[in-house]
Amino acid sequence: MTTAGQSLADGTAGIALLHLETGNRPAAYAALRDATANGVSIAAGASLFYGAPALAFVLTASDQTGLDRARTIAAAGTAIVTRQQLQAAHRRIDSRRQPHYAEYDLIRGLTGLGVALRRLGDHHLLRQVLDYLVRLTEPVNDLPGWWCSNGPARNQPPPPGGHANHGIAHGITGPLALLALTFRDGITVDGHTEAITRICRWLDTWQQRTASTTWWPQTLTLDDLHRGVPAQQQPLRPSWCYGTPGIARAQQLAALALHDAARQQLAEMAFTDCVNDPAQIRRLTDRSLCHGTAGLLATGRRIAADALTPTALTPLARLHQNAAPAADEPTGLLDGTTGCRLATATATSTSWDACLLLN
Repeated sequence: MTTAGQSLADGTAGIALLHLETGNRPAAYAALRDATANGVSIAAGASLFYGAPALAFVLTASDQTGLDRARTIAAAGTAIVTRQQLQAAHRRIDSRRQPHYAEYDLIRGLTGLGVALRRLGDHHLLRQVLDYLVRLTEPVNDLPGWWCSNGPARNQPPPPGGHANHGIAHGITGPLALLALTFRDGITVDGHTEAITRICRWLDTWQQRTASTTWWPQTLTLDDLHRGVPAQQQPLRPSWCYGTPGIARAQQLAALALHDAARQQLAEMAFTDCVNDPAQIRRLTDRSLCHGTAGLLATGRRIAADALTPTALTPLARLHQNAAPAADEPTGLLDGTTGCRLATATATSTSWDACLLLN
């Protein structure tokens, strides 16, 4: 096999997580053997979704003593990767350069490493990640510290002056969710509350409202800032990764952390309006966690569990059930059948969705 097995996103590491969560230990161990057959990466590309941190996250889904050595190795690798990335990030901030979102995001960056550390219980190193996220929110040259030098699409040149990204997978609502979750855990650092508030105020500034819905632009450019109006004119796909559901969950978590009932009500209303808008729902064209109905269902389940008023999930479950799988649907966690099964499994320990920053 190739090192792709170490991928939580689309490799056998994600399949192992499914089997551990649903209690199929023989299948889980087989998937773990496959995922680690060529070693475990602590190279520059290691992240929550690849290499040692990905395996560390997966292995915390089981308390089986037979996995103790593997957990220890994965935890040590995660610590090495995190320290290296923190050093590079602080050097970048000290030089007052803009980040690439991969420095801080959930999928490839320090927010994702913070998720792994939270699962591992390494609170000392997690607090160092939180210290970095607080620094990330501090303005630099009249722009928010998370303003990216790159663009949102890998295959396209960045817009002049870079962009601000709001998606929970690659944008500032990922750090917001982690800051809120750790605050609620009692794992705090200096400036923690101020960082949460700073991000929330930014989102308030760019909140968009129509007669029937509340939403946030997925990204902003310098031109948008100068105009005071985003180029995006309407809400796009209601996905976990970039759309209103993920952004709303991050804001709900922030509201719960700071006991802000008004923000909580706004976030929950935005989600409810989103899922009741046929125009938005029609934009979902697959069953995946990242872009499709499984992600909407998983996010909705967490929002409903914490909601001020009851939220019906039956329509979302029916939407996901009725979404036809593609003939060539992949097997992975983020884009394939593994994520679909986790979103609907009834025997889960209900903690797997921490990798999506939902819990």
